[in-house]
Amino acid sequence: MGDKHARLFVDGADEAIELPILSPSLGSDVIDIAQLTKQGIFTYDPGFVSTASCDSNITYIDGDNGVLLHRGYPIEQLAERSDFLELCYLLLEGALPSAAQKSEFERTIAAERNLPAGIANMVSSFSTGAHPMGIITALTGALAAEYHNGLDITVAEDRDITARRLIAKMPTLAALTYRHGQGKPPLPPREDLGYAENFLYTTFADDENYEINPVIARAMDRIFMLHADHEQNASTSTVRLAGSTGTNPYSAIAAGVAALWGPSHGGANEAVLSMLADIGSPDNIDTYVAKAKDRNDPFRIMGFGHRVYKNYDPRATVMQETCHEVLAELGVEADETLQMAQRLEKIALEDEFFIERRLYPNVDFYSGITLKAIGIPTEMFTVIFVTGRTPGWIAHWKEMVSEAYKIGRPRQLYLGETSRDYVPLEQRS
Repeated sequence: MGDKHARLFVDGADEAIELPILSPSLGSDVIDIAQLTKQGIFTYDPGFVSTASCDSNITYIDGDNGVLLHRGYPIEQLAERSDFLELCYLLLEGALPSAAQKSEFERTIAAERNLPAGIANMVSSFSTGAHPMGIITALTGALAAEYHNGLDITVAEDRDITARRLIAKMPTLAALTYRHGQGKPPLPPREDLGYAENFLYTTFADDENYEINPVIARAMDRIFMLHADHEQNASTSTVRLAGSTGTNPYSAIAAGVAALWGPSHGGANEAVLSMLADIGSPDNIDTYVAKAKDRNDPFRIMGFGHRVYKNYDPRATVMQETCHEVLAELGVEADETLQMAQRLEKIALEDEFFIERRLYPNVDFYSGITLKAIGIPTEMFTVIFVTGRTPGWIAHWKEMVSEAYKIGRPRQLYLGETSRDYVPLEQRS
């Protein structure tokens, strides 16, 4: 924050409007336009691409230079040296935990993994062909009904319980959703397994003899980590906007889940696999690359480039390594879909057309390939994203409601009809 100001000159006004300029710890200065409404005007910014809707201490992105920081820590360091639950603690509390704090946090998460009976029973009301994102949106919203009485979001302890409960239960909800689609009965979590291990167990196991591959468990943990938070994206902004009404936090998170479902957001890695299905064979790759280069052809290669990152997505660097580890561990070189993906990756990293336009493979490209190799169905990809993004959503909600806040109320540029008189039905031509 500083003493800098901007001056806005409006036609017909007697004098300029002076607007404070706020300086962040990192990133671009921000013009505070709050007082414009007192002058009878407001700004127009479709998509909010030039508008800061809040201040936050959680995540910082520098898209031009490929930087992603969580509470100041680079995502590359966290993915290499940390784990998902430690990152959850960091997002929620603002600092890395001590050994004792981490152990206690893990214990509280493990204690909250099981679902209320009503939630577990609710899934049976859906057909086995129901879309997993529709199911998990409904199940997350149903948690609001289960955890409503006695919840006071103005009390710090209640906010902390809510945060831990959501992080703990989301992979259980995801596994329940998967098993329902497969026609399998639910499998309760095990106390002796870690976060990613429990997800794999409750998703794929037939009994307690299921063996968890440590390479796959580490890959799942990284997938969760790399999706944990990404600043003020569409779903996070949705959580904040819904939360600004004072609604039940489980409802606010359910709103975020619904926003994530869109193919332009959380559905991007699902779109990668759909694209590969359309290509059909490794023999067709060159034809489709040529189509992507043709300005007159609507075909676009999914999973390349990013709206925020104009450089390489730092999460993709980590996910690329993880992807290759998984493919090598599972020995799935014969899978045609994965062959197509690897061929596209090679082209994107070597072809001048993609290099000049900075169309590098992004995190969605590599996570989609990795999830397919692990055995996650394409329609479940965004549910995995939900599990990873939950700590980011709840951290932003917690940050917002822990201080004074205003209900969100965007304005509009009205272009409709002006005042008209009602004409009785019998008089209309």
